[in-house]
Amino acid sequence: MARILKGAPVAAALTETLTARAAALEARGTVPTLAILRAGERGDDLAYERGAMSRCAKIGVAVKQFLLPADCTRTQLLDAIQQINADPGIHGCLMFRPLPDKQMEEAARGLLSPEKDVDCMTAGALAGVFSGKGTGFPPCTAQACMEILDYYGVDCAGKRAAVVGRSLVIGKPVAMMLLAKNSTVTICHTKTADMPAVCREADILIAAAGRAGVVDAAYTNPEQVVIDVGINVDAQGNLCGDVDFPAVEPHVSAITPVPGGVGAVTTTVLAKHVIEATEKTLV
Repeated sequence: MARILKGAPVAAALTETLTARAAALEARGTVPTLAILRAGERGDDLAYERGAMSRCAKIGVAVKQFLLPADCTRTQLLDAIQQINADPGIHGCLMFRPLPDKQMEEAARGLLSPEKDVDCMTAGALAGVFSGKGTGFPPCTAQACMEILDYYGVDCAGKRAAVVGRSLVIGKPVAMMLLAKNSTVTICHTKTADMPAVCREADILIAAAGRAGVVDAAYTNPEQVVIDVGINVDAQGNLCGDVDFPAVEPHVSAITPVPGGVGAVTTTVLAKHVIEATEKTLV
């Protein structure tokens, strides 16, 4: 029976410390403030937004919404970002992606101030993840994986880690974050030969493929810690991860559930990044 690495205790512990930090900032006359920039009303965006606003309210982070129609123009989008950049009372920005127009999205990412990029949308923030220097913050979901490992006492140093997925949203950033913790990291992808065999060698397995149940028992070993980043919907309409949980759970040392794992921590990490961005402005 694997240890179930639930996200709620991690989020609760973070919330306690972050609430104190937010209160300290407010005592100095500054309320940490997040801008949420959304174009359209996609269901998954709305659900995440509600969760983020609820978590921010608990911690003491204010939220300003910049809501645009799904068919907004390039000018409308960039004007909103200019407002966010120019407002010293806004310390972080979450822009929902993807946008329907990829060129518009690239322009938005290029315009946003890296200092206010709390979810690794800009090239500057990505450079910071890969170099360990610079402004901005890692993606909230990637950071949530690391917060879970830290909370449950998983020492990454000297461990072999496998990351299934190579996106700039999760796969590559979390691989760099594991490397910074002195893990030996392999990034797996659709062209990886005998991926199950590669993953079986890992002490830590991060599943971020974006495909329901792609990781099964053949990928695992009895000492392995599995972090499931995936959020998918199965044929019955239920949320599930990239890991086939019933097949994998009996064969590993520890595993995050879906739902109730990484996703439960992500909005708290978002608030953490806003608070850190605010603190930097007062140094």
